[in-house]
Amino acid sequence: MYKVDLNSDLGEGAAFDADIIPLITSANIACGFHAGDSDIMAATIRLCKDNNVAFGAHPGYPDKENFGRTNMDVTPEQVYNMTLCQLGSLDAMAKAQGKKLQHVKPHGAMYNMAAKNPELSMAIANAVKDFDDSIILLALSGSEMINAAKKVGIKYASEVFADRAYEADGTLRARKLEGSMITDENEAISRVIRMVKEGKVTAYTGEDVPLEAHSVCVHGDSPKALDFVKALNKAFKENDIQTVNLAEVIK
Repeated sequence: MYKVDLNSDLGEGAAFDADIIPLITSANIACGFHAGDSDIMAATIRLCKDNNVAFGAHPGYPDKENFGRTNMDVTPEQVYNMTLCQLGSLDAMAKAQGKKLQHVKPHGAMYNMAAKNPELSMAIANAVKDFDDSIILLALSGSEMINAAKKVGIKYASEVFADRAYEADGTLRARKLEGSMITDENEAISRVIRMVKEGKVTAYTGEDVPLEAHSVCVHGDSPKALDFVKALNKAFKENDIQTVNLAEVIK
């Protein structure tokens, strides 16, 4: 039987977190920089706790106006400090509820910039190591963040995306470009099944791209997304794929 984690970016102010959380195995909780606040963080942790769902920090750039999706001119030191600050904030909220962070997954522009930039990736990996080296770094399969995690000696998990197109080098196709999103539900599901079982995805330009699929990201910010997550879970069962949290996938 195959095993995979199913994660979603939550605590970002969407109305559907309570519906999505019972359907996933790991939640990435916004830490107030790109979205969310202390009240939303506490409430999202409580939802995860009540549904026995593992969770981690989802740090981003301080850019609520653009939802953390605008590239910023930042130094590795700044990215290190941003990551550390947001890890500390969510960890404090988690400890107050008797829980611990499972992982950290950068958000938006921070995620995409670090995926290609070794220095930014090392800043994130070192922040995780210095904060708590038992925390898993969840990052794009084959990215510089995965390389950085290996270099500093922390646990890592490779992430793939259900609804995003890939370039031939394994990076995600930029949202501003045509064809960046996979809008057909059946196509998205078939791509995910292949990623998990074969370790491959077809790039926008037609090439097969090798990848590692420890965790699948689904976006849960619309009513349609709920139906998609349900359909994806059904497809997993039909294809002998068990959903478990990150710690169990990579052990």
